[in-house]
Amino acid sequence: MKKIKVFVDPGHGGTDPGAFGNGLREKDLTLPIALALKKYLEQYENIEVRLSREDDRTLSLKQRTDMANAWGADYFISVHINAGGGTGIETLIFNGNVSAAIRNNQNVIHSEIMKAVGNVRDRGKKTANFRVVRESKMPAILPEFLFIDNTNDARLLKDPAFLNKCAKGMENGLVSIFNLKKKAQPTPPPPQTQLCNSNKLYCVQVGAFANKANAERLATELKSNGYSVFITE
Repeated sequence: MKKIKVFVDPGHGGTDPGAFGNGLREKDLTLPIALALKKYLEQYENIEVRLSREDDRTLSLKQRTDMANAWGADYFISVHINAGGGTGIETLIFNGNVSAAIRNNQNVIHSEIMKAVGNVRDRGKKTANFRVVRESKMPAILPEFLFIDNTNDARLLKDPAFLNKCAKGMENGLVSIFNLKKKAQPTPPPPQTQLCNSNKLYCVQVGAFANKANAERLATELKSNGYSVFITE
């Protein structure tokens, strides 16, 4: 079965910090969200996840879309944090001629993000002429998670649990779009039989032998002295 390829792009990085405010930099927030999404998606069957960066490095917008296109990704997500004095979350797709499927995918992912993050303003589903959603050859979406220069939004962005919720929303959207199934969990081994129950008795081993005849001789001697004896192999 062909694996679904999801390309996740943590916006900015390296010499490009992105937006900043309230002691935060955009590049330091997009990366943990993307890494969390990768971790969540790897719990599913028949999916591959690749990030444009997994550390703090500089990449051009062209490099990001070139990587996704060369890999043959099935879906492209570019993770960003907003700025400009607003509040809330919005998602964007290309404002050109896009298919009904791309719009439907935006509807699904946007809805799942808003459900996952809870009581946050929904700024809606939008379109824009951003290079990463325009030049990617696969369906693409760019979520903007809150406003880094808004005090209340920044308080949420400083909480790792909130960043995980952002990733969880994208995960849930992709699960719905691609009908992903969780990997089977290994069956745990059966519990070992306890030879001794400390609530009832104490057990003492008095010998261990490679030769069974030696074990039997000791058992006979112990029995003759009134001890209860058994041999285990």
